[in-house]
This record gives sequence, C-alpha cells and structure tokens, in this order.
Amino acid sequence: MKKNSNLTSEQENILFNEATEPPGSSELNNEKRDGTYHCANCDTELFKSSTKYESGSGWPSFYKSLPDVFDTKTDHYIGYARTEYHCKKCGGHHGHIFDDGPQPTGKRYCNNGVCLVFKPDN
Repeated sequence: MKKNSNLTSEQENILFNEATEPPGSSELNNEKRDGTYHCANCDTELFKSSTKYESGSGWPSFYKSLPDVFDTKTDHYIGYARTEYHCKKCGGHHGHIFDDGPQPTGKRYCNNGVCLVFKPDN
C-alpha cells in the first residue's frame, strides 16, 4: 500500500489502520454540490454526488459506488460481522457497507469523510 505523504495522521490512521472518525465530524456531511468524491490517498474516483444521501448515521453515505473501485472483506471488530470496503488502487479503508440504504440498491456505503476529497463539477 503506497501512502500519500500529504495525509494527516487521522487520515493515515483511518485509511491504513482501519480506525473510524467520530460521527458528525465530517464537513462532507453537509456537501450538496454536484461533483465526485475521490480517495484522499490515491485520488481514485469513488462516488458521484448523485448517489449521496442523508442517512442520519453521522458519516457521508452513498447508495452506490462507481464500478470496480472497492474490495471488501468481513470484519468482526465490534462483535458481529460487517462488510468493510477498501480502495482497490491503494488499499485504503473507507468504511462499511450496510443493507439499510435507499433504492435502487438498498445499500449504504458509510464512509469516513476524512478519507474523501470532494471535487465539484465545473
């Protein structure tokens, strides 16, 4: 896993040690513009803003990622199985996928905001 030298210690801890930012701490929770969300480590495009929604979870949430950008694995860190997702390009941990999202997918990609960079459409 190649780490971007410009990452903050918090970004590095979440992306490469699978930590989690506090709920409600991301400025991206309130981001409403059209654009694309990228991996903070390797700049891979991960989500379109059209798939973002307010989940009430405290983290930026999306019902669909861009195609073939994540690998998944199961973790049991909090006592039950969850699906964790990582950027395919750099291996950075972004969050967990839950089955309580809106249609058309029913998925909730619950993402650590500090691991994302938002790039608005011009």
